[in-house]
Order: sequence, then C-alpha cells, then structure tokens
Amino acid sequence: MNSFFPASVENLIDKFASLPGVGKKSASRLAFHILGLPEGEAEAFAAAILEAKNKVHTCPVCQNLTDTALCPICDSMKRDHTIVCVVSEPKDVLSLERGHEYNGVYHVLHGVVSPLNHIGPDDLRISELVARVAAGGVSEVIMATNPDTEGDTTAMYISRLLKPFAVKVTRLAYGIPVGSSIEFVDDATILRALSGRIEM
Repeated sequence: MNSFFPASVENLIDKFASLPGVGKKSASRLAFHILGLPEGEAEAFAAAILEAKNKVHTCPVCQNLTDTALCPICDSMKRDHTIVCVVSEPKDVLSLERGHEYNGVYHVLHGVVSPLNHIGPDDLRISELVARVAAGGVSEVIMATNPDTEGDTTAMYISRLLKPFAVKVTRLAYGIPVGSSIEFVDDATILRALSGRIEM
C-alpha cells in the first residue's frame, strides 16, 4: 500500500495511534506537532519519556508509581496507615487526592478482573494487598474500584479474600454514577462517595 509520508513519519504516527484513546487523526496531529518542534524540544520530549521509563517503578507497599524507594503517601507519617483505599489504576489516586479529604493510604491493583480481556486475579496486585492486610495494622479497606460490572466483581472477589482477617471492608457509596470512571468524577461527588461508603 502506498504511503503519503516517509516510513519514519508513518512509524511515528503508528506509535501515537497505539496509545489508549488516540485515533489515527489525533496521532497524525501529534506526530506533525513533534516534527515541528525545534530539535532541542524534541530531544527533551524523547528524554522525558526515557527518564520516566527508566526511573519510575511501583512502590513496594502500595504498588503506586514512584521514582523513590517509597511513594510520598506511604512515606508520610501524617497519613493514616490503618485505612487502605484500593483503586484500579494510579490515575485514580490523583482523582481521590484532588478532594483533600481522604487521609489514609492506597493500594493500586493495576487493572480489574476482566474475563473478556483475559485478566484474572493473578494478573493484578491482589496478593500484595492480602499480604499487606495479613501483616497487621490495617483496620479498614475501602474498595474504590469503578462502579461497573468489572469493578464490582473485583471488589467482591477481594472482600471475600479479606474475610478471614479482622479488617472492615467497605465500598464507596454510589454517589459515583454507575458505569462511570472515577477519573472523571467531580470533587464533591468523590467526597460524598467517600463519606457514605458502606461495609461489604
């Protein structure tokens, strides 16, 4: 198939198009924007990607992304380490932190149980959560996965795993609309969902 652009440009477009939520048109715009940058800015952009890829790893406690030994939340003595809020993705931590109301710590699963996408419990950071609770010092686990089928399935699965331990397992109240993503919920709704959480 004939291409209108050099192979290197097509390759750049394809790389952008492989990102979640980026279609071919958006990928083309991004690629041409990069090509229009001064060489120094383009190099800084590429260097930022490589630096993040090389330095960022998961926190050994909560599995959130960090470039230090522990993430700042786990490392903070001002946080309540007896309450653990379980979220699907690192971006959900940012959403919950926006409201400045939650003072506990987090556990990031890096996905949800999704049989259709061939994602099972062993593909997530669930065993790390169970080990964390089993070690003691946790009084409550808040399930803050999205209020959809996969999020609910994941929350129920984890709540059953935690039953043998002396820990309260709660679910965010449905101030968050069913089927929506925590990432796009406003601060007031997140506050209502946190304050109205229910025991599982």
